[in-house]
Amino acid sequence: MPGLYIGSTSGYSGKNTITVGLGLGFQQAGLKVGYMKPVGAMPLETEAGLGDEDALFVRDALGLAADPAHTPAAMTPVVVTHDFKMDAFEGRLPGVADGGLVRNIASAYEGLAKGRDLMLVAGSGSMYSGKYSGVDAVSVVKALGANDPRFGAVVIDRFEKELNYDLLLMLKEQLGEKLSGVILNDVPPAFLDEVSGHLAPFLEARGIPVLGILPRDPLMGSITVGDLAQRLGGKVISAHHKADRVVSQFLIGTMQVENFMLHFRKKKNAAVIVGGDRADVQLVALEGDCPCLVLTGNLYPNDVILTRSEVLETSIIIVREDTFTVAKKMENLLTRHKMRDAVKVRQGAELVAKHLRLDVLRKSLGL
Repeated sequence: MPGLYIGSTSGYSGKNTITVGLGLGFQQAGLKVGYMKPVGAMPLETEAGLGDEDALFVRDALGLAADPAHTPAAMTPVVVTHDFKMDAFEGRLPGVADGGLVRNIASAYEGLAKGRDLMLVAGSGSMYSGKYSGVDAVSVVKALGANDPRFGAVVIDRFEKELNYDLLLMLKEQLGEKLSGVILNDVPPAFLDEVSGHLAPFLEARGIPVLGILPRDPLMGSITVGDLAQRLGGKVISAHHKADRVVSQFLIGTMQVENFMLHFRKKKNAAVIVGGDRADVQLVALEGDCPCLVLTGNLYPNDVILTRSEVLETSIIIVREDTFTVAKKMENLLTRHKMRDAVKVRQGAELVAKHLRLDVLRKSLGL
């Protein structure tokens, strides 16, 4: 029974997106797909036991929630809690020295794989995350694929200033034929020609199949206004019915109005972060149809701003922190925001279907 590990060179590289996209694609092709995330770094207590938040989301997105085999414990036999890490650091964690944790993962994998045409195994963090406890991705891939020639791994490399081609070459040395290929994700338009015309052939010539080059998609790096308010620890005080609008970037409104207007015209779907006492910038942003205002310093706007917000149907979020702190939080959120919205699931599946060489992957897995 074929199995595919989906890992990455770093955290927040798009593993959930690509796992769901692959799973839905294989399901549409008539395959019965199973799923697990052996090591969970986002503990979540459920009625059915301790699990991983990402694993439960992907399970639901693949329509496996009603499958009795896909319990939280079966999908994620190793959940990294604070106590888990402390026990590992102090030598109290059983199963580290003798490989017991990896054997538990292999046992759970065998149970979930029964009756499946394909198992998808999602990684956590990078391919080396979990090395301290012996459950890093390289070790897990070698263990699960030891007796199965049809078990392979796909490594996602997300573009962040550049791609991690050195690391991909190192992983090829470590995984050998188990490396089914790599996916180059979130590549900006300005670099697509360079990546497809130079880097991809370079990797292919060294025995690393490039299964797809996914271009940067603004929607995949976006967040809804309501979710943004929650993540920033703020609250929506107006136009609540528009909290589903999408934010894909932000602009800080600390400059003079004339300069602000110049930059604002160039930004699309940009939340405006501005002090609660800057009514001049607030009004310009509202009239320019920004998705939301984020007012800092726990300062409420005046009645004119509130009224225009309701009339123009633009939400206002109030947060306690200062503008600089909120801007740093926003930067991290838009870089690392999880795929949780149904629209993102559909978009991710479409990106995978359009840009990934599923035929090459199926051939390597013997499907």
